[in-house]
Amino acid sequence: MCRSIHQLHNFEPPATPDEIQAAALQYVRKIAGTARPSQANQAAFDQAVAAVAAATAELLANLVTNAPPRNREEEAVKARARAEKRYAS
Repeated sequence: MCRSIHQLHNFEPPATPDEIQAAALQYVRKIAGTARPSQANQAAFDQAVAAVAAATAELLANLVTNAPPRNREEEAVKARARAEKRYAS
């Protein structure tokens, strides 16, 4: 899985439209194998990003959990600690 796509479910505050859009863009870039499509493929690329973003927003709206919402700052600290450990020399 692409490391720059982050989990968006069960956070307080909920994922923003910008976060959903960024995740959709990263997903489509990964699938397409390119960060910037050619002009010939730009419309298809943009349509795919919009479709993935819409599906993601719908999924997030419909997911149910009994777990308490996570704190973004605490999760970021944990992620930095994991990265430090992974990249330590």
